[in-house]
Amino acid sequence: MSHALTRYRAQRLGLLDLEAFARAADTHPKLVLRLVALGLLDADRDRTGGLWFTPAELARLARIQRLRAAFSVNYAALGLVLDLLDRVAELEHALRHGQRRPGGRPWTPRT
Repeated sequence: MSHALTRYRAQRLGLLDLEAFARAADTHPKLVLRLVALGLLDADRDRTGGLWFTPAELARLARIQRLRAAFSVNYAALGLVLDLLDRVAELEHALRHGQRRPGGRPWTPRT
């Protein structure tokens, strides 16, 4: 009964279980499990050990698949590439919105 309650709560929050996530991403659940084990996808575990994913992880998986297809990035390097891309996006966002780094220094050197 508690498992059903957990599943119901997770679904109410918009989370996807492993099977639903793999179907939505049009990929095999074993690949999803591999990416979770490598730390490339984030998932929460319920009391029974089942994995639950946010919809945002679908976008992350799509990004992983594009990197693998376009640039043949191996799984070991994907974490680093994703982190760097996230950091670049963060810096670009800060530049567009005139934000400064902690300490009041600008993100770019003064000219």
